[in-house]
Amino acid sequence: MRSSDRQSFVRGLRLGVGPALATGVLALNFGAEARARGWGSVETVAFSAFAFSGSAQFTLLSSLSGATVLAAIVAAMAINVRYLVMSVAIAPSLRGGRFARVLQAQAIVDASFVAAHEEDDRYDVWRLIGVSVPQWICWTAGTAAGVLAGPSPELMHKLGLDVAFPAFFIILLIDEVRRSRRAMLACALGAMISAALLFLTGPSYALLGAAAATLIGLRRRRPDEAVAVDTGRERR
Repeated sequence: MRSSDRQSFVRGLRLGVGPALATGVLALNFGAEARARGWGSVETVAFSAFAFSGSAQFTLLSSLSGATVLAAIVAAMAINVRYLVMSVAIAPSLRGGRFARVLQAQAIVDASFVAAHEEDDRYDVWRLIGVSVPQWICWTAGTAAGVLAGPSPELMHKLGLDVAFPAFFIILLIDEVRRSRRAMLACALGAMISAALLFLTGPSYALLGAAAATLIGLRRRRPDEAVAVDTGRERR
């Protein structure tokens, strides 16, 4: 590992502390909910360790209560469709051979994706990995704590832990839209799409529809935007 890569990784570890704490809170909720629904302790913790996806895991957990296994799996996969867009965006920044790039892509989670984003629309892969490491640790450990302790939903609500993760995502959103007008436009468009769909369908499908707003990232830059990016590279 080069010195610059090591520095990026260490910086990622530091940036990942905040998201990791929020992730741990959400994992605590997941572990407790899984225990309440009769899931086994080992299976629940192993699921978190290998899946490492809060949205998909909660969707699967909820769907299994009133749907077939196939429907639950499809719902969990659909809720993670955003990772297709994120993977396309980060692909040019991945390094090494095909297997190495596949391994690097496993570190793509929401907070890491935002933290690794640079001004020239490229991504620092080692920073991405660094941010993801503490999140994975806290997600797995938090799930185990939730399974073992089994805190009640009333206690989680009383302590305000049930709103910690939404608040964390709002902070991520604010930071990203301040750096890009296209991100601000995508955010506004996604909010309008989801608001409209909520009148017609449930929150999960509204979220999926809102993901279409990210396609604005495929729009080609205007000449003045390209000049601004090149100027930023020269200054660095």
